[in-house]
Amino acid sequence: MKSIKTSYKQKLFFYFFIIFALFTAGVIIFEQSRERSYKTEALEEKLDAYANIADVAIKNGNNQQQTIDSLLTLFPSNIRLSLIDRKGVVVFDNVVSNLSVLGNHSDRPEVSSALKNGAGSNVRKSASNEQEYLYYAKRFNSYFVRVALPYDISVQNFLKADNFFLYFIIGLFIICLLLISYVAGRFSKSIEQLRDFTVSAEKGLVNSMIIGFPDDELGEIGNKIAESYKELEQQKRKVTLEREKLLQHVHSSDEGLCFFSSDRDVEFYNGLFIQYLNTIIDNAHGNPELIFSNPLFTELNSFLSSSEKYFETQINKQGKTFAIRANIFEDSGFEVVINDITTQEKTRLLKQEMTGNIAHELRTPVTSIRGYLETVLEQKLDSDKEREFLTKAYNQVVVLSDLIQDIGLITKIEELPQSFKVEKININNLLSNLKADLEIPLTDRVISIEWNIVDSITVNGNVNLIYSVFRNLTDNVIRYAGNNVKITVAIYNEDKDFYYFSFADNGIGIADESHLNRLFERFYRINEGRTRDSGGSGLGLSIVKNAVLFHRGTITVKNRQDGGLEFLFKLPK
Repeated sequence: MKSIKTSYKQKLFFYFFIIFALFTAGVIIFEQSRERSYKTEALEEKLDAYANIADVAIKNGNNQQQTIDSLLTLFPSNIRLSLIDRKGVVVFDNVVSNLSVLGNHSDRPEVSSALKNGAGSNVRKSASNEQEYLYYAKRFNSYFVRVALPYDISVQNFLKADNFFLYFIIGLFIICLLLISYVAGRFSKSIEQLRDFTVSAEKGLVNSMIIGFPDDELGEIGNKIAESYKELEQQKRKVTLEREKLLQHVHSSDEGLCFFSSDRDVEFYNGLFIQYLNTIIDNAHGNPELIFSNPLFTELNSFLSSSEKYFETQINKQGKTFAIRANIFEDSGFEVVINDITTQEKTRLLKQEMTGNIAHELRTPVTSIRGYLETVLEQKLDSDKEREFLTKAYNQVVVLSDLIQDIGLITKIEELPQSFKVEKININNLLSNLKADLEIPLTDRVISIEWNIVDSITVNGNVNLIYSVFRNLTDNVIRYAGNNVKITVAIYNEDKDFYYFSFADNGIGIADESHLNRLFERFYRINEGRTRDSGGSGLGLSIVKNAVLFHRGTITVKNRQDGGLEFLFKLPK
């Protein structure tokens, strides 16, 4: 059941009602107690006068009984007079004729008080006649004089407080409640307007809202809050816009960026940060917080525990050099930047070496073709031998054709990127086609290729270039990874714009990691003759890199912990 919510006015009225009710009740109780005390004192003073008169009469009279009898005629008829000696024995009582029935009175409250203080009073019921009395006892030299009045209606009414003051206080209390209700209403109006303002602010309706706070202190505060809120909203919109610009810049940055809070919680990172981190720690995942536990980042963690504000170091891994940079912000949050600063061959050197590399690659097949053809032309060979030489010459022509085709593809990617048509490509379909195209060489080498990618995942690119990426990576495994190898294709991360792919095998890998950062160079090979002997053009991985770059992606390669190579690259959604 939903509880009923009380308004600010009701709460304020209730609080003041409780305060004034307690105050009024306290005043009434105090006043009636004081009035009763005053009347009791007045009555005791009257009884004290009777006691003094009785003492004087007894001292001056010759016959005690006659003196007391004559004295009682002067007192009110309902007065009870008793004489008690210092031992508490009643020697006279005008109400009880048989004094033997009266016990010792030294323990009576009024007598005990008189013995100690000279006088005492008490309201109680008489043990002798069951009548309730207001007793007053006073101590004299050798006896106590006790005077008592029946505690009847007349005495009770006399001691009762005057109700006029009570009615006055109650009336004043009601008037105060009315004033409190009025004041609470004034306060409540301002508070309700402030509440309506905050509700409208939550719904984004402040700009269309007419704000009219009352002309008082709360109204002035409300106007200030409204003005401050509007200014804050304007600043918030500006900050949001700047933040969006910053996020776009971070995503498109060629540096790996990750922002952390002061508690080392991840606030934001780009995909390149994860890609570089995966390369360094040799573990494909999407968790930036691993930098706090990996031993390669010990220096970084020592810095984060110090009072320094800036840190920079380098990590060499997988044949690459990464610059690690950290900045501490004013709120104790910080950023970590990972940047691949591996020395790359300059574009000028690549172009200078291009002619030499092409000539070197052409020399062997051209020489072979010439030799085979000269032999056929100059020597008389039987038909089988002649066919064998012509077949070898043909195979070398195929190598030249593949080389020229690959060079043309790289040149086209670099010089005429606008000529490639871009469309949506289903990755599952593409990998299925690739597996079918390479069924024979995969079967010959006992190589399996597996993937577990959601069927709906598509990338935005050129189908031939994307196919060439996976085709050349697979050809690389077929040629160099050995037999009984397993290829695994996976998407290990994604962001707003990219899918992050992992292409891994469990083959022989590359023992010397210094070769890894050069695998994508044109015509580069780990040992001389390896590419030609295997039938490749030496441009496969270079085509892969250029095709990925065409799609605004990046690619890196590393040795796997369990053996083989792993290529990490991203393609646009």
